[in-house]
Amino acid sequence: MPDSHDERTGPVSEGPHDQSDGTLDQKEIRRRKFLKIMGGGLGGIVALGAGISRFLAKPIHAQSGQSHAGMRMARYGMKHRRHDWTSHSGTLPKFVDALPIPATIAPVGSVRGVPFFEVTMREFRQKLHRDLRATTLWGYNGMYPGPTFETRRGHPIAVRWRNNLPTKHILQIAPLHGAELPTPEVRTVVHVHGLKVLPDSDGYPESWFTNGFAQKGPTFTGEIYHYPNDQAATGLWYHDHALGITRLNLYTGLEGFYFVRDDDEDHLNLPKGPYEVPLMIQDRLLDPDGSLQYPVSDNSDPEVPLYWVPEFFGDTVLVNGKIWPHLEVEPRKYRFRILNGSNARFYHLTLNECRWDGDRLGSPGPDLIQIGTDGGFLPAPVRLPVGLTIAPAERCDVIIDFSDAEGMFFCLNNDAKAPFPDGDDVVPGDVMMFKVTKRLRGRDTSSVPSRLPATRALNPSSASQVRDLVLIENASALDNPIEGLITSHWTAPVTETPQAGATEIWRIINTTGDAHPIHVHLVQFQILDRRPFDLDLYPGQLTFTGPAVRPPNNERRARKDTVQAFPGEVTRIIAKFDLPTGTRVRTGQTFRYVLHCHILEHEDNDMMRPYDVVG
Repeated sequence: MPDSHDERTGPVSEGPHDQSDGTLDQKEIRRRKFLKIMGGGLGGIVALGAGISRFLAKPIHAQSGQSHAGMRMARYGMKHRRHDWTSHSGTLPKFVDALPIPATIAPVGSVRGVPFFEVTMREFRQKLHRDLRATTLWGYNGMYPGPTFETRRGHPIAVRWRNNLPTKHILQIAPLHGAELPTPEVRTVVHVHGLKVLPDSDGYPESWFTNGFAQKGPTFTGEIYHYPNDQAATGLWYHDHALGITRLNLYTGLEGFYFVRDDDEDHLNLPKGPYEVPLMIQDRLLDPDGSLQYPVSDNSDPEVPLYWVPEFFGDTVLVNGKIWPHLEVEPRKYRFRILNGSNARFYHLTLNECRWDGDRLGSPGPDLIQIGTDGGFLPAPVRLPVGLTIAPAERCDVIIDFSDAEGMFFCLNNDAKAPFPDGDDVVPGDVMMFKVTKRLRGRDTSSVPSRLPATRALNPSSASQVRDLVLIENASALDNPIEGLITSHWTAPVTETPQAGATEIWRIINTTGDAHPIHVHLVQFQILDRRPFDLDLYPGQLTFTGPAVRPPNNERRARKDTVQAFPGEVTRIIAKFDLPTGTRVRTGQTFRYVLHCHILEHEDNDMMRPYDVVG
């Protein structure tokens, strides 16, 4: 695709004009045969907070295989019942609170010459909006979001994560796999999402621990985690990863930013300091008193796990822990490190000119210029004139130039359907506002480079093996969703066993009606292509119905740890399964990691699998 030229930024490749973010131009392909089964089912969905008794119940799904009596494969996607209620927060005035910037954490000492950090998870209260009372939350060091880690490539750190949370969860526990009694109700384990680490520091879901390390999960190995920071500059995030309750723990506030810096980034002359701004975007539901709401299902279908809902969609958007905030900016370039930290919501983000009160004026704002993604920089900047689609857990490194917009107001808006790509649940249209009302403090000398640090493309011919991962959603006899799977259940034997240092191609075969953000721990992979297939013939045979389509410019030759796998398509990724530099590997030694859907309601209900890297 030819480059366009901008006098201020130099050559910047264009993102696709026929898609919101450059995703495949296949809406019609996806729609031609994927009928969304909406309405009915699930009896009622209600919102419950603290104070609901925990039931002694076992999950009803089978522990092996893909189906059992009364269960069927939901070929056209799990049924999703549209919420017919909203929260009090949906009526709050917008853009009245300033965007908070999470504080940066400092080490408390050193361990064997390595900076040592201590972080404590605790319950606290924090105002999420000017007009709400303080909300009870859980956070790292009593903050939401947690403190930001600033690290450098090749400079390891050590962290002790402490759990000082109460023994009773503030949200209702569903008896999903790994969350049944007598498992402790409140458990935590921390995963730095996208960081290349050894398994004992990866936040394996069964390596959980309770308050004061009084109880520990079966794979717990130690209190101190070691992070080598053995990778290119990028924006990562850390969050809870406890088996069966990840969606609830993150909903309470257990997440934060983790940045890796390097010399290549330093030499790029990008906006920095106060002009580099992290944006953690999440959706929530809140009661009039400010307390968190989280929906639960009733027990009208005995095959559906008690209290579990297939996805969560809130009517209120928070950025860095504030509801619909505003950021006052100078007329110059800014760098925004965008993270989708929502449970299940995809966002299609556009910037639009608006009045001071948020009413749109019908004109687009400055283009979003994407320079990086999950694992680091793109090969070259990509201009996205029609916006950016970002899935749960994905990160996008974006520059916006407000130089010609002094005195103007711009709203960051969202119009992605929920569930993505064609659901009909609630879609909050506003995210935040930018007010170009600050005086320019000095000449803007930052720039958008024409080229960025190169990412070496992995050659498919170097792959030693091709593996298939099948995305499945099972339904009850009453056609209600029961669970999601990646080929099989969490407890089934490990089937993915790449050799240490080997390159493999994984084909993600999506038989469902929704897009799924698939996250692979340890590696930064590359997306090869996406290709539609005939669901009516699968699994008997995999018959493609169209050509393989290369990823768009903002995914091409990019380091990714989370990929959008669209319905009815085979998404091919390629990865080199390198362990951290200096790891001593014995023949036959195994290193246990996981891959999973990052729609947290899916991850918690069996859409996650262990895999082993083998020496």
